[in-house]
Amino acid sequence: MRKGEDVIKERAGSDMVILLENWKKKALRFKIYKCALRTTLVLSCLSLMGLLYYNIDNSIPSVIHIRAGEEESFHLGVPARGEIVSVSESGESNIPAGSVDIDLSRTVTLKTAQGSSYEMRVKLFGILPFKQVGIQVIEDQELIPVGRPIGIYVKTDGVLVVGTGEFKREDGTDCAPSRYILKSGDYIRKVDGKTVTEKDDFIEMVERSGGREIVLTLERDGELLELAVKPEKDVSGSYKIGAWVRDNAQGVGTLTYIDSRGNFGALGHGIADVDTSMLMLMEDGTLYETDIVDIKKGTTGTPGEMTGMIVYSDDHILGDITSNSSKGIFGVCNEKALAMASREPLPIGLKQEIELGAAQILCTVDGSARYYDVEITALHLDHDNVNRGIELKVTDPALLELTGGIVQGMSGSPIIQNGKFIGAVTHVLVQDSTRGYGIFIENMLEY
Repeated sequence: MRKGEDVIKERAGSDMVILLENWKKKALRFKIYKCALRTTLVLSCLSLMGLLYYNIDNSIPSVIHIRAGEEESFHLGVPARGEIVSVSESGESNIPAGSVDIDLSRTVTLKTAQGSSYEMRVKLFGILPFKQVGIQVIEDQELIPVGRPIGIYVKTDGVLVVGTGEFKREDGTDCAPSRYILKSGDYIRKVDGKTVTEKDDFIEMVERSGGREIVLTLERDGELLELAVKPEKDVSGSYKIGAWVRDNAQGVGTLTYIDSRGNFGALGHGIADVDTSMLMLMEDGTLYETDIVDIKKGTTGTPGEMTGMIVYSDDHILGDITSNSSKGIFGVCNEKALAMASREPLPIGLKQEIELGAAQILCTVDGSARYYDVEITALHLDHDNVNRGIELKVTDPALLELTGGIVQGMSGSPIIQNGKFIGAVTHVLVQDSTRGYGIFIENMLEY
């Protein structure tokens, strides 16, 4: 009997151990679950905070333009307050600290005097320093919308290096003299101290070296450098350095506006090299008349394109390009271009005046400049890419039938809303040719 009791006790003890081990496993699983839940909760909160920060930052522009002497209203709708101070050359404000404090969750109305500069110091929830916003006072301005196709020719400031590569020497072995010396985007200004502006002249200078080491003066990221490279003779007997170079760029775009002084703006984005995607440093450039000879409609995944015929002759010149910036190309019109500006000038519309909804773009796709209906679907007041501040969708059946939406070559087409000139078309969405982006006209005028 005693032995049976011992067995029962031993089994009971074993069961107790198993129960204890199961309890420990459940406790560990619960602890892991609780830890994972906490981690997920923290990450979710951080993600929400990051999204909130991005949305608020995107809703507050870095610069607000205000017309001198006029009341300007804007509604940012963000949980923040802004203190406005004036900005003087000494850096001191003549507005007492805290005397102009505004609630950015509500509609704000400002009126300023000509020649004044202001700054708004934004605090999130009225407590956390968030960002500083420049308030620039501008004169009211009117622009003539054009929307006509133009041919563009730009001469690079020096010879642009597109890339480097290998070639075969006379003995058939591979060589790449420029590798690790030149980089895509370099602008070669001189060869052995002699200025070079033409691609053909550069190739001739390399050939005349006879294989002797040459010194190239080039600009890289705004810095002038002198680098030596030794040309090698290829299988045809010519001396080369293994670099692809370019000295000009051509294309078709749309003339956006002409102002009261005969200056023009076009494209809404800069001219970038097709291979390096870098903004081209320009020595000079010219606008030409062009006729659209073919339109390739845009489809899902494939942007459409307008093909223009450009005649590079003096009697087809429309003006001189003086600036190639990230916000467009700019310059001076001649009489032929001024004759194209047949429409009445329109007042510019500032960011705070733009509304979601109906608008029009002015472009030439059937031989004459016409207005076509679009819808503004979103606004990015402080977007990282200045050329994508306006999101729009083509709704006009006639334009959709002709082009499928926005096509290459329409960059620069004016955007008009409520009788005001608010921007220019810049990009098309590859996955949906009916949708695209535009630049605010006030940004374009800041070039």
